Amino acid sequence: MGLFITFEGIEGCGKTTQARLLFEHLEKDGLKALFLREPGGTALGDRLRQLLLTSDAAPIAPWAELFMYEAARAELVAEVIKPGLEKNQIIICDRFTDSTTAYQGYGRGLDPATVASMNGLAAAGVIPNVTFIIDCPVETGLSRAMERINGQTVSKEDRFEREALEFHEKVRAGYLKIAGESRHRVKVINGEREIPLIHKDICDIIKKILLRYYEP
Repeated sequence: MGLFITFEGIEGCGKTTQARLLFEHLEKDGLKALFLREPGGTALGDRLRQLLLTSDAAPIAPWAELFMYEAARAELVAEVIKPGLEKNQIIICDRFTDSTTAYQGYGRGLDPATVASMNGLAAAGVIPNVTFIIDCPVETGLSRAMERINGQTVSKEDRFEREALEFHEKVRAGYLKIAGESRHRVKVINGEREIPLIHKDICDIIKKILLRYYEP
């Protein structure tokens, strides 16, 4: 089997940048890797992404939001992630089930047991080998995120960024609780530092993990 690496964190934490940097690093080392993002990566996922992340789309009830994320995930797992892992690929995914636990569970306040059950069904037994939570204060992350959004000229993925500060604090607290409960899998990385320093820490961890999990 391959290696499944996920990146998590609040809005503006820098997880997407770090996920792409790791993907490029592995490719340069001659390792076959695949970069994915949630929601997305399939025709269905890309259509749901537009509905879920753009603020000009219609309002979405919390339970409907959960079902849409899980539908996108189920499709991505079936079409891309499972087949890739079976081919011994390294898969890097920008968000996975921990995002749903943090955002829809802790942030929206949906029933934790139901969220966990839905995650399990959609993931179909796929669990990341390692998850990096890029952590930073909510104010820092939102400032970065809004700066990025304001510089966009196409359809803006800003629905979550425009949520109340309290929502984002709940999401961050959720992530840190996930990390505390899954220390064997989750690595919390200080996201307030310079990008190259964060990248180095991640590469150092991955180098050790590759020796345990990945069979070239």
